[in-house]
Amino acid sequence: MKPRILLVDDEPNVLSALRRQLREQYEVDVQSSPIEALKQLDKARPYAAAVSDYRMPGMNGIEFLNELKGLSPDTTRLMLTGYADLDNAIRAVNDGNVFRFLTKPCERDNLLQNVADAVRQYELVTAKRVLLEKTLKGSVDLLSEITAMVNPHAGERINRVRRYVRYFAEKKEIKDLWRYDIAAMLCQLGTLILPPGTLETLEKGEDLSPEQVQMWEMHPVIAQSLVTKLPRLQSIADMIAYQLKGFDGTGTPRDNLKEEDIPLGGRILKIALDYDMARQREENPQKAFLSMEKTIEEYDPELMYYLEGMLGVEARYAIRTVPLQDLKPGMVLHEDVVSKQGALLVRKSLELTKDKIDRMHMFAEKVGIPETFTVLVPETAD
Repeated sequence: MKPRILLVDDEPNVLSALRRQLREQYEVDVQSSPIEALKQLDKARPYAAAVSDYRMPGMNGIEFLNELKGLSPDTTRLMLTGYADLDNAIRAVNDGNVFRFLTKPCERDNLLQNVADAVRQYELVTAKRVLLEKTLKGSVDLLSEITAMVNPHAGERINRVRRYVRYFAEKKEIKDLWRYDIAAMLCQLGTLILPPGTLETLEKGEDLSPEQVQMWEMHPVIAQSLVTKLPRLQSIADMIAYQLKGFDGTGTPRDNLKEEDIPLGGRILKIALDYDMARQREENPQKAFLSMEKTIEEYDPELMYYLEGMLGVEARYAIRTVPLQDLKPGMVLHEDVVSKQGALLVRKSLELTKDKIDRMHMFAEKVGIPETFTVLVPETAD
């Protein structure tokens, strides 16, 4: 597949000439208006490079490329300018917003070389980012799986809470949802220090011993210290640290933060985790919500409003028994999947995806699993 190139110039003859020179090696889009070019950007198909004129009506080249940087930061930006605009072009380069600038008229070999350099720069940047993202995802998945292996109750809790956190984050119209999902995946990492049975005791509504209480209050800070060691996750570590902090300032950590000063991710984890705990104690979502209203001052009022709205969503899940071939993404396992030899393969409370369903088909072929599964089925999965 050819790299995608964007050319922006208000002179049709210039656009036509540039396109002819580049179309053999690249998929070229042209636009005479920088404003329209920005409107038609497709984040799913970013441009490897963009070449822009400087003098254009409505928006000059520097303004356009600055806007492009915000909307498509990986796209390598080049400016095409006349000699009269050289000072502006140099300023654009020095400001760090433009990779190269070319002068009109631009010789074909010079154009091809600079565009090729721009595409290579794009490939280097995106390859580095993809590598980092894969490494980060692998590290997060590993820590989450270790948590589930050492403390199965914590693993089940993570699977349930991730859905709640995603719901709250979407209601808040948060753009970087991945941060909140990772916070949910790693929020129980610190529970590995808890004595066996501590989570089960809490789920039953029974009192912890003083030693258990102390360790319970420590577990978010321990998770924070571990997550901080991973690159780019400091803000996520801070979310995790505040998962026991009440909106009214009660709870841990015992600092002066309260209300909106508490990281939003911490407030979301607090209400999601407490609701999950309440659901383990109460027979239906409504009773769980009412039990939380007794300490309503501990929760962000806006999030409590969204939680009340979520009860209708929870109520629309139906328990069904379905064969392997009828499993669909979005369904939630209601019980563990165990091989015919008794090995635990997939834990309950896991939301199914295409990859997980494919893995279950593999288990069925290799080791043998039950023919039917009990699942929670949302209306959208019918």
